[in-house]
Amino acid sequence: MTQTNDGCSVPDASLKTGKGGLSTQAVHAGEDRQKYAHSVAEPIFLSSTYSFENTQAALDFVREKQPRDEYARYSNPGERSAEKKLAVLENGEEAVLFASGMSAVSALFLAKLQAGDEVVLFNECYHRTRMVCAEFLAKYGVKTHLVRACDYDGMEAMINSKTKLLMSESPTNPHHSVVDLARFAALGQKYGVETAVDATLATPYNCRPLDFGLDYVVHSCTKYLAGHNDLLCGAVIGSAKKVEQVRVVRGLLGLMNSPHNEYLFLRGLKSFEVRMRRHNENGQAVSEFLESHPRVEKVYYPGLSSHPYHELAKKQMRGFGGLVTFVLKDADAAATAAVVDAVRIPRIAPSLGGAESLIEQPLVISFHEFSAEKRREFNIPDSMIRLACGLENPEDLVADLKMALDR
Repeated sequence: MTQTNDGCSVPDASLKTGKGGLSTQAVHAGEDRQKYAHSVAEPIFLSSTYSFENTQAALDFVREKQPRDEYARYSNPGERSAEKKLAVLENGEEAVLFASGMSAVSALFLAKLQAGDEVVLFNECYHRTRMVCAEFLAKYGVKTHLVRACDYDGMEAMINSKTKLLMSESPTNPHHSVVDLARFAALGQKYGVETAVDATLATPYNCRPLDFGLDYVVHSCTKYLAGHNDLLCGAVIGSAKKVEQVRVVRGLLGLMNSPHNEYLFLRGLKSFEVRMRRHNENGQAVSEFLESHPRVEKVYYPGLSSHPYHELAKKQMRGFGGLVTFVLKDADAAATAAVVDAVRIPRIAPSLGGAESLIEQPLVISFHEFSAEKRREFNIPDSMIRLACGLENPEDLVADLKMALDR
């Protein structure tokens, strides 16, 4: 910190590299103190290409790998600021920003896997992640093994000389299984296999997987990190060396985000810690209410002492987020839909992590492509409801749910 003439402390340039608390980092990390045209907010650069003063300047850029922009498919100023900020928040060296969470995880797979390689996934990974591996990459000679979530012995049994990546999600969606991150990382290190965790539900506010020894952390930044249900964005974070090839894949395939989205993302990150505190508060309050309601058979939320991973979650996480999954007692699909339709605050929609609460019946939206047999395999009953608590007052969300369940 530096001192002004009136004795007040102000943030200095060192904040760009991660000094200060989480909110201070979310506001200042990755940004120059004095910006273009003396703007306080990060400007939006809409240029598709960036010029050089002369040929020598272009040669210097190529030879010295100078940190400036050449063509917007590879980088732009707003993107670089967002990447630096994300890397600081996750305690990583570098982040690579993408157009969506799925483009981020897909680029990671494409950068690290080739024909003949194998990848092992815990089966509660996001179902689109499973599809990319089991259906898309399979066409190009990559073999996928699915193992029951948190079955470390089962995962170890699948590792062989062809295994190149272990992948999981923690907490998982929608069941909230919590992976023992240290054990997961140690398993990869034991066999020299890289490890990656989709930490979208955790966020760097509640947990930093890289601190446990993971090689990569992946986010759908669309959710809590952006926080306003108004953009798509994804990221892969890790060491500079490890994410270098991921960045190359992004440039080759054109998986970059737009300057305006990057501006909105940076703006959303400013309030990240403040928002996460409310998401955590709402998730805890709603899950406790639901667990006490006679119409509810089961609640999936790691903040509840009844959750099988509660003790592990307490050790690894600061809070447990706003996503709550519950199953109604003795209810068919129609009765479950009636509860979803009865609430007045949450909107019926997929996704999570925004200011507005969202509710859905996984049978109808998230898993509608699955057969009844496939839903049973992945434990998605017709009576399951997924509620993504937003930033509303917790007492209002509880009252609204009570009204819908009591009708």
